[in-house]
Amino acid sequence: MLFPRETFEKFAGNKSTDANESCETLLSFDAESQEEVDALHTRLINAGAFIFGEPGWVDGWMYGLGFSDPDGHRWNMLYMNR
Repeated sequence: MLFPRETFEKFAGNKSTDANESCETLLSFDAESQEEVDALHTRLINAGAFIFGEPGWVDGWMYGLGFSDPDGHRWNMLYMNR
């Protein structure tokens, strides 16, 4: 779930970090194809997102994209061709 910072801190029982200054997690989710990754990339660019990892192949079998949400949390969308 996504919460406002104050609500998150209440549930977590401690202060949250500034994800623009540090990385506490990298959230990844699957794509069904390279085209799905590319389509998300286009939507993210049009929305003004920060892309920290342009779409591309890693080790010849994984195609991915890295981006940050408005709070600075980092995400990956990955297509694994195996």
